[in-house]
Parts: sequence; C-alpha cells; structure tokens
Amino acid sequence: MSLIQTDLPNSVRIVVADANVLYSRCLRDYLLYAAEQGLIAPHWSEQILTDMTEHLIANLTRFDAAAARRLVDAMTRTFPDALVVPQPEDMARLDGFTLPDDDDRDVMATALAVEADVICTSNLKHFPSSAMAGLGLVAMSPDELFVQLLSDHLAQMIEAHHHAVQGFPGATDQSTLAALRRAQSTRTADGVAAALGLS
Repeated sequence: MSLIQTDLPNSVRIVVADANVLYSRCLRDYLLYAAEQGLIAPHWSEQILTDMTEHLIANLTRFDAAAARRLVDAMTRTFPDALVVPQPEDMARLDGFTLPDDDDRDVMATALAVEADVICTSNLKHFPSSAMAGLGLVAMSPDELFVQLLSDHLAQMIEAHHHAVQGFPGATDQSTLAALRRAQSTRTADGVAAALGLS
C-alpha cells in the first residue's frame, strides 16, 4: 500500500481543527483519539466550537443545546489547553489577504496565535495556498492528515481506530471504516483496513 507523504516540521503536530472536521463524528473521533495517543496537539477557538455546535443542532434532530454543552464540556475536559483566543495582532497579520470566505479569518488567526503546523479542514478551497504560504501555514484535509499519521505512527493510529469503534454504541470496524469513506477519508479507511487485514 502506498501512503501519501507530507513533510511537516514536528513529530507532534500542532493542529487547528476547523468546524467542518469537528462536526463529523467519525472525523472528530479520529482526530481526538489521535491526540490522546500523543500524535497531535489539537486546538480550536470559541468561534470554531460555536460553528460546530450550531450546525449539529441545525442538522441532527436529537442534538440540542444541552447535547452541544455536553460535547464541548467533554472536549474541554479532555483537552484543557486546546482553546485558543486569537489576539488583535493575529487578525492584523491577515490584513491584505483575500479569502474565499471571510469567516475563515478566525480559523487562520487561531492557527497564527498557536503557531500551528496544520489547519485540518474539509474545505481546502477556503484556504488558498497563496494566503497560507505567505503566513507559514499548511492546510490539510482530514484524509491527508490521517494518512500521514498512519504512515508515521501506525500502531497508535490503529489504537485510535479501536477507541473510535468502542466509543460509538453498536459500531464495528467495518461500520467505522464506512463512516470514514462517507466523510471523504477513503485513503485513511483503506490504510486502516489493510493494517487490520480487512481489505
């Protein structure tokens, strides 16, 4: 199996997770369980968390404000250092950069504030390389990030996969891999399946 290589500067990558990644149960689980394995240090802002919970409430019939609070509280308890408050100087560094969606300025300012290696997002087109390179940032899709982590830390990522399966009632290896594929993380699913002897 060939895994895509992406050279990043640190063995433990500082990752800002976009709301569209945290919105997805399977992507969120893989990201956070990888963090529990010590492979990445996840970060987000209040705005990122608000965007995540607003979309969950709007789109999931059984997900309400109380469920949103429980989710954010659990994330905060598990990763107490993850919350980042971008400062005015971080926003000022974005002056002169045109983005497809101005709402993403908060995500980029969060990455600048924490000196992130990676912004993990499912909307790569919202983070053009011209702006990212000029600020010393890298945007990666969840699939790209997870494939890199599988390549560098296979045993820990398989452990993260097992935790993701165990953490969702009724889930199996196969159903979790199917959820990854639906979330456009096909290469990750293929890599995990191969490691588990399921392919």
